[in-house]
Amino acid sequence: MDADTDLQQRELVVTRVIDAPRALVFRAWTQPEHVARWWGPKGFTVTHCEMDVRVGGAYRCAMRSPQGTEYWKRGVYREIVEPERVVFTFAWEQPDGSLEHELLTTVTFEAHGSKTRLTLRQGVFETTGRRDDHVTGWSSTLERLAEYLTTQGG
Repeated sequence: MDADTDLQQRELVVTRVIDAPRALVFRAWTQPEHVARWWGPKGFTVTHCEMDVRVGGAYRCAMRSPQGTEYWKRGVYREIVEPERVVFTFAWEQPDGSLEHELLTTVTFEAHGSKTRLTLRQGVFETTGRRDDHVTGWSSTLERLAEYLTTQGG
């Protein structure tokens, strides 16, 4: 396997068509009062959410699993093009404050009639196994986003 193929295999790409207008989906992704309502896999709850949504601004959020374990993540916004794209770093935070492997995450929002085609790219993961862990988490998280947006109207 060549290096390019290996890098592609360690990148995650998830696409979903969400039944909500692009501007609303973008706001749900960039406003903490919205993010706190849907972020994390099914059964998780957001316990802390700080977001300074501007280029160079940071975010730090915590989510609690159904078993009571808290997972902290943080990163820095690299690019924000309303309502088209958000690019940010993503790293899990350890209890001592140190960060795990940093990933670059790009979320694009495309108008798809009255709906929005959301594409999330994240990478490069250390291994395909770590990538696969995130496939499950992001798929469930985007399902929660879609469900949440049905309560928000257009």
